[in-house]
Formats: sequence, C-alpha cells, structure tokens
Amino acid sequence: RRNPLDGPRLPAWAGGMSDTLSNPVTRYRTEGFPKQEQPQPGLTSRTDPTPDHGEESYRGSGRLTGMRALITGGDSGIGRAVAIAYAREGADVAISYLPEEEDDAQETAHWIEEAGRVAVRMPGDVRSEDQCAQLVERTVSELGGLDILVLNAGYQENRDGLENIPTAEIERVFDTNLFAPMWIARAAIPHLKPGASIITTSSIQAFNPSPKLIDYAMTKAAQVAFTKALAQQLGPRGIRVNAVAPGPIWTPLIPATSWPDSLPEFGQDTP
Repeated sequence: RRNPLDGPRLPAWAGGMSDTLSNPVTRYRTEGFPKQEQPQPGLTSRTDPTPDHGEESYRGSGRLTGMRALITGGDSGIGRAVAIAYAREGADVAISYLPEEEDDAQETAHWIEEAGRVAVRMPGDVRSEDQCAQLVERTVSELGGLDILVLNAGYQENRDGLENIPTAEIERVFDTNLFAPMWIARAAIPHLKPGASIITTSSIQAFNPSPKLIDYAMTKAAQVAFTKALAQQLGPRGIRVNAVAPGPIWTPLIPATSWPDSLPEFGQDTP
C-alpha cells in the first residue's frame, strides 16, 4: 500500500512515478544497424530503420505559443525532431534544407501543419552567404518575425587520415558548419528581441573528437567557442545563446558518412 503522505501519483508523462517501470536497457534498439550507405546528404526514406522524430510520441504543452522559429537542416534528423516539437509547443516554423532533400522537407512541413502551425519550406545551400541572409529575410517576412534560431545544418564525412582530405572537402565542412551559422546569426540578430534564443547543434565530437571526423570535430569545437562568445555579447540584451552537444543520433547523415565498419554498432558504446 502507498503511504498517503507521499502525495498523488503522477502519470509517467508528467515526470512522476508510474505503476509500471520500463527497463531502458531493453526498451530501445541494441542489435546495431544494418550495413548501408547513401550519397550525401542522405534521405529518411532510405534509412533503415526509420529514425524516430517523435511523430507519435511528442506531446506539447504550449511553451512556445506565438513564437516564430527558423531551423536550418530542418528536413530530417535532429532538425525534424525539433520542428515537430516546436510546432506542438505552439510555434510557427521555417526550415531550410538542400534541394535534394525536398521529400523530407515536405514530410516535416506536414507534421508542422498537422499541429496547426505555419510551415515555411526554404530550399537552398547555406554555403552561400546570400542564401543565409535570404533565409532570415524570408522567415521574418512570412512568419512576421523571428524568436528562435536553431543553427542545426551540418556536414561530415569519414576521413582516412588528414593527409588524404582534399581541400574542397575541408572547405565544404567549414562553409557548412562554421561560415553558415555565423552568416545566419549575423543576419538574425537585428530581428531578435529580449527573450529570443539562438541554439546551435554542436556534438560530442567537440569534446571527444574522432580521428575519422577530424575536420567535422574541429568545427563542432569552434561552435562551442562561438556560443560562449555570442552569449556574452547578447546576454545583456536578454537574448539567450546555447549549444546542444548530442552523442550518437540515428539520422540519414549517419549512413551518408561512408563508415567502413562501425555502422552496425553505432551508438552502442554510449552509457
């Protein structure tokens, strides 16, 4: 019997105890992933198993009601999960993505609109300075403003030694992961008011770099410094700047990274 002094029992979704506990060791996939490979940028429809973006599980509570968000790389993976969550929290959402990812972008827009929010799709390559400026301009124009900027778009490839990385590939990584966030944030800052937020998707690679992702890891570490410096600049104006550094996340980018052997055990070494 429960002690009545313990107070009411909360449902699991409310963060309290439930009548049935679920063992996290057996609840999620543990058998690894099938060997597979995709060309960049990778598509959700070709990713096995299909990534879970919270389509059937995320429940919003109105925490972003009336806000306007721009998410780069919002077509799939972490970007789609954020877009779905934001829409169900009450935000209108603009997403940027590569033209080759149009099918994924349409699916993300479907989930945003199903939540009763406005979805704006903006194809283009963020390696273009003009494209980055246009993303902000169109978001402000179509949504009526900008309150949350999520700098999530990224590029990585498996590397066989620094001595073997072509300069063009280094430039692609740096342009996508470093120049684009700075260009977009620079264009967005004049539109941000107190209470607004800039969030960058960094990575565990910023703190525990892999030699096979050396150039990608460099950019993710630089994003941490970017976040700390920009937070000091914008904090006095009431604008929050944060970074999230995920560990292994199953997205189309993973089978599109040309892994030679590690894909089947991807993520299983994370406590």
